[in-house]
Amino acid sequence: MTDPVAADLARAKGLVDQALAASPRSAVAHFVKGQLLRVQGRIEEALFEYETVIASDRNSVPGLVNVGRCRMLTGSLDEAIPPMEQAIRLSPHNPYSGPYFATIGTVHLLQSRTEEAIAWFEKARSTNPELSDVHARLAAAYGLKGETERAATELTEARRLSRDDQYSSIIRLKAAGGPGSSNGYWGVPKVRALYESTYLAGLRKAGMPDE
Repeated sequence: MTDPVAADLARAKGLVDQALAASPRSAVAHFVKGQLLRVQGRIEEALFEYETVIASDRNSVPGLVNVGRCRMLTGSLDEAIPPMEQAIRLSPHNPYSGPYFATIGTVHLLQSRTEEAIAWFEKARSTNPELSDVHARLAAAYGLKGETERAATELTEARRLSRDDQYSSIIRLKAAGGPGSSNGYWGVPKVRALYESTYLAGLRKAGMPDE
């Protein structure tokens, strides 16, 4: 969020290394290290840190959520769902659980289980209607289903809610990173290919131009 990003990341690394040196089993320190690695796009290393958190505290909702997200990005798609579902069970009244539902929906979308994806995205929209990326994912899913009017409506809402122009075109969305990404990271090649054939294909059907 600040201009000297590299300096901030270096300082964060120094601090988390100090914390782990002082308390190597600290679940909080391992979680923070996972966050740092995820921001850097080092997803497999981040996954190890989040799994270390879960080994220490199996009921850590932030740990479970990030294990699920990282598994999705590394291509272990169906293995991404159980930790997300566990996080939802542990925090059933969490007012910010829309992204949890959306991650599960994305796993289904990437594997062309469009009906299941829509159900989860609609849950996410009901929980957190102000999330632009949820509307964009719904637009893609409706587009793939052939419901182009509903797809166009969701895309319009995504654009309205977005703070930038990332939903103006496919090329702009790729530059911004897109859903499920971390710091512009779309996942391993297998996952990036699935985004192309499902999410981006659906957005084109919803009316998003390539440029």
